[in-house]
Amino acid sequence: MKMDRFVVISGCSGGGKSTLLAELSNRGFATVDEPGRRIVQHELQGNGTRALPWIDLSAFAHRALGLAVADRLVCPEDGRVFFDRGVIDAAVAIAHATSAPVSETLAQGHRYNPCVFMAPPWPEIFAADAERKHSLEDAIAEYERLKAAYPSFGYELIVLPKAPVTDRADFVLDTLKQRETNS
Repeated sequence: MKMDRFVVISGCSGGGKSTLLAELSNRGFATVDEPGRRIVQHELQGNGTRALPWIDLSAFAHRALGLAVADRLVCPEDGRVFFDRGVIDAAVAIAHATSAPVSETLAQGHRYNPCVFMAPPWPEIFAADAERKHSLEDAIAEYERLKAAYPSFGYELIVLPKAPVTDRADFVLDTLKQRETNS
């Protein structure tokens, strides 16, 4: 299976990743929602409370890792698939929660497209809610950890412009098309 078709949108929490994925979905692309949001929604529906990031970050990150790995297995067999975060995001969260290094084997065993699109901190649109209780400062710290981790595993980071979602989606698709043409 060619992993270049698996594209990760990562970066700062509250930076517009989910909105971008919704736009890409509206354009007919397969998308995978963020594991963390799905876990929090499940837990808040009364199906548990242990794996909430503000209660047990390690348990939350381990569940996010399991979902991120499983998400790759249920993707359509062909065509581009956009992921709201990926395996490395979860591995970085585990490392942060446990002070353990990010597993090289894990990161190399679950490859994505070499271009990872990063949503930068965008204070004007950041908002805490029932599923996102952390501060903008916490989100920026997470962004910095991800910004350091992805290149260490051979990914090229491409920072998304702070622009309307249609322009962001055009930017992603144009960048991928240009990279494919130049390879």
